[in-house]
Amino acid sequence: MTKETLHRGEGPSPKPTDWNLPNALTVLRFLLVPVYAVLLFQGGGEQPWWRFWAWVVFAVAAVTDGVDGKLARRRGEITNFGKVADPIADKALTGTAFIGLSLLGVVWWWVTVVILVREIGITVLRFVVIRHGVMPAGRGGKLKTMLQTLSLGSLTLPLWVWPFGDVLTTIAYVLLGAAFVMTVVSGVDYVFKAARLRQTSERTRLRRAARAAAGAARSAGALDASEPARLPQPHESTTPDRTTEPTTGRTTGRTTGRTTERN
Repeated sequence: MTKETLHRGEGPSPKPTDWNLPNALTVLRFLLVPVYAVLLFQGGGEQPWWRFWAWVVFAVAAVTDGVDGKLARRRGEITNFGKVADPIADKALTGTAFIGLSLLGVVWWWVTVVILVREIGITVLRFVVIRHGVMPAGRGGKLKTMLQTLSLGSLTLPLWVWPFGDVLTTIAYVLLGAAFVMTVVSGVDYVFKAARLRQTSERTRLRRAARAAAGAARSAGALDASEPARLPQPHESTTPDRTTEPTTGRTTGRTTGRTTERN
C-alpha cells in the first residue's frame, strides 16, 4: 500500500489563530465601551455635541458587532476566544448604554433592571447547558438585539435639538418598548429551548440508558436474594431408595432364603 501524496493546498486546514481581524474588532468593541460612557456623561449628559459623539462611538461599536461574525465565518477564523468574547462585548455595550441612560433619567430603571437580569440569566444558562449542546441565537434573539441597538442609539442622540424632536423621541421610546417585549419573550423562549435541549441531548440519552441498566441489575439481584435455597423436607430421605435399585431383588431373596432354612 503506497503512502498517499498530498499535493499543494491539500490536507487538513490549520487551526485558526486568535490573532485575526474578527477578534480584533471584538476587542475594539470592548475598548469603545468606556469611551462611550465618558462621552455620554460629559457636560452632565446634557451637552448636544458630546451626546452626538457618544452616538458615533456607539454606532461604530454596533457595526463591529455585525461585521466580526460575518468575517469570522467567511474567512474560516472562528475561534474559542471569539465565541466567548463576542457575546460578552455585546452585553457590555448594551448594558453600559442602559445603565448610563437610566442614570441620566432617559430610560426607566425598572426597564434596565429587567433587561439586564434577562441578559445575564440567559448568558449563565448557556454556560450551564453547554455540556448538552450549544443554543444558537434564534430569530427572536436577533430581533431583540436589533431593536435594543436602534432604541439605545436613538435615545443617545440629542433629539431635543432636532427638528420634530418630540416625534423622533416618541419613535425612540416605541422602539424601546418593542425591544423590552422581545427581550422578555426571547428570554422565555431560550428557557424552554434549554429545557428541551437537556431532555433530548445525547448526554441525557446515555445517562438514562446507564441508569436503566443499573436499575435492571439491581432488580435482578433483589429477585435472586428473595429466593433462598430449597431445603429437604423431614419426610424426604437424602439416601437413595433401596427398593428401586436393581439390588433390591437380590437382597430380598437372600432374606427369604434364610428365613426358610430356619423354619
